[in-house]
Amino acid sequence: MDCPYCFHIESKVTDKRKSPEGIRRRRECLKCGKRFTTYEKAVREDLSVIKKDRRREMFDRGKLENGINRAFEKRPVEKKKIEKMINEIEEQIRKRGKKEIKSSEIGELVMKKIKKIDNVAYIRFASVYRDFQDINDFKQEIKKL
Repeated sequence: MDCPYCFHIESKVTDKRKSPEGIRRRRECLKCGKRFTTYEKAVREDLSVIKKDRRREMFDRGKLENGINRAFEKRPVEKKKIEKMINEIEEQIRKRGKKEIKSSEIGELVMKKIKKIDNVAYIRFASVYRDFQDINDFKQEIKKL
């Protein structure tokens, strides 16, 4: 692993731990002695998402995180709980063993998980996912709760 300070190619691992980002390694450069952190994450098989208009795009965990985090913005829910939910959703998607998944399947899975945690976040997500057009759409969804 190249040192980000002096670009020397040899370093030693001083600490190794699991983290949500993968395996976290604390390293020390054998030349300059400075310490830095690296993350190792397993490469997963490509997964395509089939959009409503039948276009295909690669699954992007970042897009999933952004949508869910936006729904939970300013809600009294711990970040750890949201991150755990996102990990569970991705794991469920990948466990299906398929190379493609419809965006509607992902959306429904996300809505079920959010609904269990916070009703306001659920309504926020549903309003975007189901493309609410007016107040009546909100009222109908709230009645279902």
